[in-house]
Amino acid sequence: MSDDNKETPGPEGSGESGEPREGAEREGAPRRERVVGTPSPAREKALLAEDDISAPAGVGEQLDEASMKRAERIVATLFMVAFAASVAFIAYFIGWSGRDGGMHGVVRARESNFWLGGTMALSFLAMAAGVTIWVRRLMTSKPIVQERHELGADEESQAAFARDFMEGAEDSGITKRPLLRRTLLLAAAPLGLAPLVLLRDLGPLPEKRLRHTYWGEAVKRAKSEGKKGVRLVVDGTHRPLRVSDFASPGSMITVLPEGIEEHVPEDEVLTQNAKAVTILINVPEDQFKPAKGRENWHVNGIVAYSKVCTHVGCPAALYEQTTHHILCPCHQSTFDATDAAKVIFGPAARALPQLPLSEEDGYIIATSDYHEPVGPSFWERG
Repeated sequence: MSDDNKETPGPEGSGESGEPREGAEREGAPRRERVVGTPSPAREKALLAEDDISAPAGVGEQLDEASMKRAERIVATLFMVAFAASVAFIAYFIGWSGRDGGMHGVVRARESNFWLGGTMALSFLAMAAGVTIWVRRLMTSKPIVQERHELGADEESQAAFARDFMEGAEDSGITKRPLLRRTLLLAAAPLGLAPLVLLRDLGPLPEKRLRHTYWGEAVKRAKSEGKKGVRLVVDGTHRPLRVSDFASPGSMITVLPEGIEEHVPEDEVLTQNAKAVTILINVPEDQFKPAKGRENWHVNGIVAYSKVCTHVGCPAALYEQTTHHILCPCHQSTFDATDAAKVIFGPAARALPQLPLSEEDGYIIATSDYHEPVGPSFWERG
């Protein structure tokens, strides 16, 4: 027989055409390596069977009714926790946070922030956990394919949408599980009311309480003791300030009325300090331009203005010695210390209130309260 009639052998384990022979791979036979570029055999395999696609997300097979009931009770419990936390938030905000200064003061602000933030965080966390378990354990995970058409929908499309919507509602369990539906609505109701309760922070209006500071009370007490006014003390050290201590032009210091720590209740000290805080500035007498009717409100060019900016209440704590300008660092409102602290730049609408000063026994004293409200202009409307 000639060589032309011989069969050409194919690859190992294959027949004439190179196709694998049936039963070529046997137990113990060497495993063939896949040639680069050929299709992967893993494409023919699937992690989940197609009939499992309707199983709850994250679950390989449909849960039995007992497991679904247990998941339903867990979700309902989480919704009840969310409802209780929301109610606790509202109750604390309206009731307990107003005691002893509460969140509307400074002393208990940290405690109020802890309880308000904690209850609201617990409410959102419990509701989020409940919805997550609902979706993962009780809802189906069928793929949804949305077709793109013209925006105008015909009657058939509208009917299809209504049908799909009802099917989705049925798959979610919102219609056939009234316990979940009711507890979800119960948990969401207080959260809808919370923003309305927070509107309380916009009020109440200050009325006339902010028209006066502790300077007025301190002056009355001093005059009842036979003095002309109350002494100015340095903020922090509470040391009474003499005229000779503040004789250098261009100086600025923060002062308060004497006795504010002794005569004001502890829970109101910070609030009264915030309203009464004053800056004392030594303006050169040759540049000082006292306003009409205020010629005697200074001591040798030493003048006092409220430190609370008339824009939004930031501390106007910066002073330029060369220009004699008082600056508020928040929004750059600028006031002229030589001319009754009038506004020369920025969003502030009016001058800083001026405190009438005098001298007694070598000390700088205040002879009355501010003649206009301190702080932002909107306070005057109360």
